[in-house]
This record gives sequence, C-alpha cells and structure tokens, in this order.
Amino acid sequence: MKILITGGAGFIGSNFIRYWLSNYPQDKIKNLDLLTYAGNADNLKDFENNPNYEFFHGDICNRELVNEAVKDVDLIVHFAAESHVDRSINDSSDFVRTNVEGTRVLLDAAKNNGGIRFHHISTDEVFGALELNDKKFNEETPYSPRSPYSASKAASDHLVRAYFHTHKLPITISNCSNNYGPYQHPEKLIPRFITNLIKGKEVPVYGNGLNIRDWIHVDDHNYGVDLIIKKGKLGETYCLGGGVEKNNLEITKAILNLLGQGEEMIAYVDDRLGHDLRYAIDFSKAQTELGFTPKNSFESGLRKTVEWYKNNPQWWRKTEV
Repeated sequence: MKILITGGAGFIGSNFIRYWLSNYPQDKIKNLDLLTYAGNADNLKDFENNPNYEFFHGDICNRELVNEAVKDVDLIVHFAAESHVDRSINDSSDFVRTNVEGTRVLLDAAKNNGGIRFHHISTDEVFGALELNDKKFNEETPYSPRSPYSASKAASDHLVRAYFHTHKLPITISNCSNNYGPYQHPEKLIPRFITNLIKGKEVPVYGNGLNIRDWIHVDDHNYGVDLIIKKGKLGETYCLGGGVEKNNLEITKAILNLLGQGEEMIAYVDDRLGHDLRYAIDFSKAQTELGFTPKNSFESGLRKTVEWYKNNPQWWRKTEV
C-alpha cells in the first residue's frame, strides 16, 4: 500500500510513521510536512535512506503540491494541524488556515484523484468541556468547541463528513484524547515539565492544577488509527482514549516523583483563558467494533516517556521555545 501522511514530521505523525513502517515494512510512505516549529526533520532522520520512505517539504494549503503528492497513493492519513491552544488564543489565523483550508485542499485532492481513502485525525476538544460528574465524550456527543483551536478542528471534522455525504469520499475520523510520548514538542505539558525539571527549573501549573484530561500514549493512539484504517466503517467516527483521567496536579506530582524532585518545584501561575475543566473519552465503540484496547498503562507509559527525554537532550534542546 502507498500512503500519504500529512504532518508526518510532527509528534503523533512521526510516531505513526515509525509504527507503520515497523509493522508494515513493505508499504511505501510519503510524508508531507511544512516543518513549522512543531515539525522536526530529526524525528525521522533514521528513515532518510529507507527506500519505502519519501519526504515532501511543503504546505497542505498548496493545491499543486498536494495534487502531486497524492498521485498513486491508496490512503491519506491527515495529521497536519496547528494544535497548541495557547497559541490559538494569541492568534487564530494559522489555525483556521491550516486546519480548515488545508483539510479542504486535501479533501479536494482525494476526491479529484479517484476517491482516495481518507482518515482524518481529530481531537476530543471539539466536544467542549465536561463537569466532574458528566458522562464521558462519545461519538454522539454534540460539538461545542471552546477555543479557536478546537473550533478549527471541529470545522475540519464537518468538512470531512460533508465530503463523505456529498461526494461519497471514503473517510473515517478519529477523535483522540491527550497524547504523550517521545518526540513531543516541549511546549506541551508533559515534555515541558520533564525538560524543565531536568534543567532545574520550576514547572508552571495553571490555576489550582485540578483540570482533568484523559491521557493516551501515542503508540496506543496510532494502534487505534491502524485498526480504524483496517476495520473501520466508512463514514464513521471513532473515539480513542487511554481510559486514564488525571488532573494536572497528579501528572505534575508523578513526573516530580520519577525525577526525584519535590513539590517545591511547582510554580502556580494564572489560569489559561477559557480553561476547560475536564475531558474524558468513552472508547467503547472502538473497543467493540475494532478490538481496540490501550496496551500501555499510564504509569509505564509515563516512565518510558521520562526516560526518553532524559536520554535525548540533544533532540529537545533544539526544539525549545
């Protein structure tokens, strides 16, 4: 199979390419990435001489480039996105351009080149926020995005479904919870806290630290995407979660413990604007229909992640903001 991965130099995309070429070494992968601050060519440096891997440097909003990249591919897996909520609060323009217009360009290319199978990576943030006792998000949860980032992802989800209904494009969508693991940019919570502590710096916790997220190891997320590609029903959405709800203070203390640091390293800072209290994913549909179950416990996954950042300072020091 020939696959186009968008955003394959980013955190989840690069881990997906590693996963795919490890499990399906006979397949050929094209990686289209603009290499913004969040895309790092070093993430896949060891694949440069792999005959089944090809890198395209470019923008998913570039129609000519995208049409060239999709030639002869059997599948598009669309990871490319602006994804940092704080950046979207400061300036939403790149989020609308990349996440909405970029997705439209890719969908048109898929439609106009024979109806290429299209899998779209999305987020649980499109569903809004939960109170402590609310039921978890599932595929039937109404959309209620609350940040410019999540609004742009919600718009892209709607576009993908529209191309299924209008143009019969063979699509699937996955909405995942918070990912963690190797190669994640240090602007995100877990790698920022790990790298801060390695450098002897305090970790900045928003507000009271009680905001809750569902966490999934990136390898489990990509395993779920693999199952959707192989077994998912066309036109359907699948929620992928880790089944692990932790508040930010619990995450912080777990990282402090793994690095042998005390709570005096916590610096409480002003809360983020519009900071949602809780996200949680009900992934029973993926479990029932696809056989999806996360393989990494949070404890083992976090331990592996901390060790990766400890062992790869040359990677994250280049990416710091």
